[in-house]
Amino acid sequence: MHMNAILVDVAVIGAGQAGLSAGYHLQRRGFVPVTREANGHDTFVVLDANAAAGGAWQHRWASLRMATVNGIHDLPGLPVPPADPGAASRDILPPYFAEHEERFSLDVQRPVDVRAVRRADDASDGRLLIETDRGTWAARYVINATGTWTRPFRPYYPGIDRFRGRQLHVADYATVDEFAGKRVVIVGAGVSAVQLLDEISHVAETFWMTRREPQWIDEADFDLAARSAAIAGVEARVRRGLPPGSVISVTGMHWTPWARAAHARGVLVRHPMFTSIEEDGVRMPDGTLLAADVILWATGFRPAVDHLAPLKLRTPAGGFRVADSRSLDEPRLFLIGYGPSQSTVGANRAGRAAVHRIVAERAAALGEAA
Repeated sequence: MHMNAILVDVAVIGAGQAGLSAGYHLQRRGFVPVTREANGHDTFVVLDANAAAGGAWQHRWASLRMATVNGIHDLPGLPVPPADPGAASRDILPPYFAEHEERFSLDVQRPVDVRAVRRADDASDGRLLIETDRGTWAARYVINATGTWTRPFRPYYPGIDRFRGRQLHVADYATVDEFAGKRVVIVGAGVSAVQLLDEISHVAETFWMTRREPQWIDEADFDLAARSAAIAGVEARVRRGLPPGSVISVTGMHWTPWARAAHARGVLVRHPMFTSIEEDGVRMPDGTLLAADVILWATGFRPAVDHLAPLKLRTPAGGFRVADSRSLDEPRLFLIGYGPSQSTVGANRAGRAAVHRIVAERAAALGEAA
């Protein structure tokens, strides 16, 4: 045990939707922030790397409006405030997250950079050490809720370092103005790719590329049975230790308002993926060179879990073996907002479920009723 570690019963890493859900349910079940007088109650701490409340919402591009945000769900105990559909999500949602933290006295600690989570010793019921730039916490349980925003994924293609134009990921996108008059290659088949295609195509010449031909579905076709089947598929993957996979591989391509708008203007034209990148453009499968000024990678994100490496839980396939948001190989660790709980509503439910299991186990250990 680290001699200067702060003892806490539950440490939550991340204060986005999943982390705040966990904090809320811990507080409801009688846990007290470790910064306050516990008076015999179990304690918790929420650690967040951001300097302010709001999770990834505070970093989204300005043109992501409330009307075009994909899948907002209320934080537990506090409805999303009414907002102008034209308002920027980054102006509305971070204050909402801040209000939730304050109303439910979650005492989020920030900015805290979690560098490593490791076992304090070889005891299966021992504590996990959370090492940060602001000290070390020793927890009975860790609820990891770090999301994906800090791990943008950009696939490797031959010549990727030769391109003389600009390359950026959607995580770096700021404003459409910087693309005015350019030839822009947009790579990716997800919601962000199509939304930004619609936006950028108003000021630039766009070329949308995906590895596979998109399979478009109407919202009516993605009913409860289809959603349940999709979630079950992701659950099966993470139970086996496979990476969760992209959202689009599970849900398919939806006819969103911006997809329909781009289609109506004739810019929703899919091209096959290029084979390589050259100084002044991309080489297409038929051998032609497509000149380009910008390559925008809308290729998704990966779970931000590098700090869990000391636990040695990653499988040869590259994922974590998880069932019901709990690590199958380290039962003191919960991963929420991972795999089937990546959606905002899924994150809420996973936070509640993780806390329910922790409460039940703590009660059993103390000989009490949960």
